[in-house]
Amino acid sequence: MIETFLETIQNLWQQSAFCNITWQQGVMLLISFFLMYLAIVKQYEPMLMLPIAFGMALTNLPGAELYHPEYFMGTSIPYATVLHDGGVLDVLYLGVKCGIFPPLIFLGIGCMTDFGPLIANPKSFFLGAAAQGGIFFTFLGACGLSALGIVSALSGEHDFTLAEAASIAIIGGADGPTAIWLTSKLAPDMLGSIAVAAYSYMALVPVIQPPIMRALTTKKERKIKMGMLRSVSKTEKIIFPIAVTVIVAFIVPSAAPLVGMLMLGNLFKESGVVDRLVKTASGELMNIIVIMLGTTVGATATAANFLSIRTILVVVLGLIAFCVGTACGVLLAKLMNKLSGGTINPLIGSAGVSAVPMAARVSQKVGQEEDPSNFLLMHAMGPNVAGVIGSAVAAGALMAIFG
Repeated sequence: MIETFLETIQNLWQQSAFCNITWQQGVMLLISFFLMYLAIVKQYEPMLMLPIAFGMALTNLPGAELYHPEYFMGTSIPYATVLHDGGVLDVLYLGVKCGIFPPLIFLGIGCMTDFGPLIANPKSFFLGAAAQGGIFFTFLGACGLSALGIVSALSGEHDFTLAEAASIAIIGGADGPTAIWLTSKLAPDMLGSIAVAAYSYMALVPVIQPPIMRALTTKKERKIKMGMLRSVSKTEKIIFPIAVTVIVAFIVPSAAPLVGMLMLGNLFKESGVVDRLVKTASGELMNIIVIMLGTTVGATATAANFLSIRTILVVVLGLIAFCVGTACGVLLAKLMNKLSGGTINPLIGSAGVSAVPMAARVSQKVGQEEDPSNFLLMHAMGPNVAGVIGSAVAAGALMAIFG
């Protein structure tokens, strides 16, 4: 009897994580704890950073069997196997892999977004487009590093493919759901590292952008006051999402899932006749999707995929993409200021990245540091929401080319 009891205890011990954990899994658990700290204490994008960090912890627990990356390695998903033998995170990850969760996030964002400043000042579209320059600059940079064999030399693994380079570059759009959507299609093995990098830089917008903005503008330019925006009619606000959806879908059909759901949410909001749908899409539904999306994306950050030189390169290239995107927006705004005779404050160009509304608030803050009576927020919101559309279109274009 005693021997049986001791054997049972021994078997339980041998099956426990204490006996089966690897040092790589231990490091990943520590990284997940650090990300939880950033989300809870520092409040770095906590809505998604916290579930991502906890999902990272769950997937690296030995023996938990919550997520099996091998199910999603091939070109086709073994749905029957996932549903029958998979863990809970395997099943939830189907929502990411099938491209369901990110568009639903965009639906909620559309319900909370006011496109009035963009409609009132259509030139903001150019600033939103310019800020996507970081995406394409970094794509070329990642391709260049791979062409020279630098990635393989540093990491001992294969160089970035074109699809992986595109997934890294999309970090420059500063749009987490877009980065997740594109990466889940083009480079699912890199989803964890790219998602962490994207949301980290979104959270660090107030830290990263101001030095770039100050370096590229003069004190005089930062003091420029812009006139009041014209009022936008309800009819314009209703027509706008319909027109944008049709135009974008005709030009870049692969961007329709993101742009279409974004504009559907905005149409719900501006129509004024479906308040219950607006409340659900921007509230309960979005919160549920955020939980499932964040946790499953974090689950893809297994030790084998995350602990590598390639991950460090992803983080560095993502930072370059974000910085270049910010700089491109500011530089185009400077040019527009010259052409307009000095009526446009170049600071609003930095808001062309799609971190809404944080990037617009940073433009306002930096402007008020020079002149407390200067109010740039509404002017910066135009490029900011244009950046949301721009990053989705850029992702659609990359998907069409490399998908």
